[in-house]
Order: sequence, then C-alpha cells, then structure tokens
Amino acid sequence: MTTPLNRIGVFTSGGDAPGMNACIRAVVRRAISEGLEVVGVRRGFAGMIDGDFVEMDRQSVSNVLQKGGTILKSARSQPFQRDPEARARAAARLREAGVDALVGVGGDGTFQGMSCLHDEHGVPVVGCPGTIDNDLFGTDETIGYDSALNTALDAIDKIRDTADAHERLFLVEVMGRDTGFIALACGIGGGAELVLIPEMMTDEAKVREKILSLMSSQSRSSIVVVAEGDEVGGAHRLAESLRADPGCAHIDTRVTVLGHVQRGGPPTARDRVLASRLGNAAVEALLEGHANVMVGVVNGDIKLTPLKLAWSRKKEIDYDLLNLTALLS
Repeated sequence: MTTPLNRIGVFTSGGDAPGMNACIRAVVRRAISEGLEVVGVRRGFAGMIDGDFVEMDRQSVSNVLQKGGTILKSARSQPFQRDPEARARAAARLREAGVDALVGVGGDGTFQGMSCLHDEHGVPVVGCPGTIDNDLFGTDETIGYDSALNTALDAIDKIRDTADAHERLFLVEVMGRDTGFIALACGIGGGAELVLIPEMMTDEAKVREKILSLMSSQSRSSIVVVAEGDEVGGAHRLAESLRADPGCAHIDTRVTVLGHVQRGGPPTARDRVLASRLGNAAVEALLEGHANVMVGVVNGDIKLTPLKLAWSRKKEIDYDLLNLTALLS
C-alpha cells in the first residue's frame, strides 16, 4: 500500500446474493478491530458517483448475519460502466470521504468496475466473490451459491410431489444465464432426469426422444432442470417445442420458472461461514499491501487471484457431474 490505511470503504453491487450481509459484517468488524474506520457505500457504483456514504461501526452490522439481500443496497450503473467521467466522479467522491481503499462484494460486473477504479484512478481494491451463479475463477464457491442451490432444490423436491401425483413432466428453470452450476448441482441433488446447461449444446431431437422414453416408462413423471441461459431458450421455449411435436403433444407438460426466489431468504450456514471468511480475508489482504485482487477459497484455503483474471477467465463446470446426471437418470 503506497498510502497509510486508515479508512476503508465497503459496497455491494450487481445481483444480490444471500450472505452479502455476513460479508459486510466481517469487513466492518475486522477493520474496526485493526483500528480502521469504515465507510459504507450505498447502492453500489451509482451511490459511489452520488457520494451516498454512511459511517459504519460494530453496531451498524449487528443482527444482519441471518438476513438476505444487502443492507447497503445494490444497483447496476450504466454511467459507471460506460462513462470515464462518471468513474472519475466516483473516485473523487471516495477521496473526499477519505477512503484509502475499497472492498467490493459482487460478481464479474462489480469486479470489472473495481478494476477500472484501480487502473484509472489508483484506488486500492479487493473483491469478495458474491454471486449465486458461482461463475468466478479463483474460488471454489461464491457467496450466495449454496443458498440459491438449496432454495432451488427445495422447490424441486416440492414439484416432484405434484409431478408424481399427476403423472406430469415438469420443466424447472433455474438461474444461470451463462453457467450451469446451479442447474447441474440441484439437478443431481433433486434427481432430475435431464439437466440442460449453457456449457453443453442441446440436441432438441434427442431431448424429446429422452423425455418420451421417460414418460412412457413405469414412473410416468419426470423433472427436467433447465438453466435460463441454455441455448434452447429456457423452459418455456422447450415446452413449446415439445407441445408442437406430435410424438410428445400428449405429455402433460408444465413449466416452473424459479426466478428471483433463488436470490432471497436467509443464507445457509455454509454461505455465512464463507462470507465471514472472505470479508475478513479482504481486510487482511489490504493490511498486507495487496490490491486489485479477489479473495477466494480453494480447497479450503484462502487464495488471492488477480481481479481481472477472476472475471475474464472462464470457470469450468465439473463435467464428471454432467456425466453423472445421465448415468443416474
């Protein structure tokens, strides 16, 4: 760190994820234990541009560990992403507030913005991976992933009951615009007969053939998990394709889109612990002079990854799990 570290800022940005509040709490309390002051930035980069700051102390993060969402709110800021002058205003606001370094909790868009603040204005930044998609390179899991996964799995268990009662095919769409981590894990955990994800090309003819075979078997009810970013166009588009096929038109097909319910609710114990570890590690990284990095957990250990690498390098799914879904269906 080229300048003394006396005052740090913390913010959340992009899509909210269960566990973000636990991470904020860890950042605030670790910083205060080191004699640092903490400023909360409300509404992400939009609030940074507007100077929407709040002083934070130990009491300000009491009783937040179990809450979903984010007490600092979140927003997507097109001006910050596209306009260098907007980023300059944000950096100036931080300097005016006496912020020496910044901890951000979010996903790839958040990290891209933080990289700009560092590269263009020299702001020391450390990122904590907070996204239900689990798609950031440099960490085995991201804050919110386990909670979203368990929310989706709980829904699939309930849908399974009604699918069986009425001998129906349910297409369950889960979040995952670019990656299939949630779909793959809850598909296995929920006993789905098929899992469709963006990482694998979907042959619709083979999907229809598989579904027809499943629905003609003794069970006569099936669950297909579809990541929203799969190239078939989501669960509704797949349902239309099945209904238009004379061979599948007789199948009672229903669609459930879980949507933003996966973002809400209390974080799981796993996410609370992960978020607490990462928030603590972010402050520790700043104290040790690191900047422009993401803190992550790899094989149980805290690891630092260059921030740009975290969002620019693709994180691969476990293809063995994908093969497992076919084996167990």
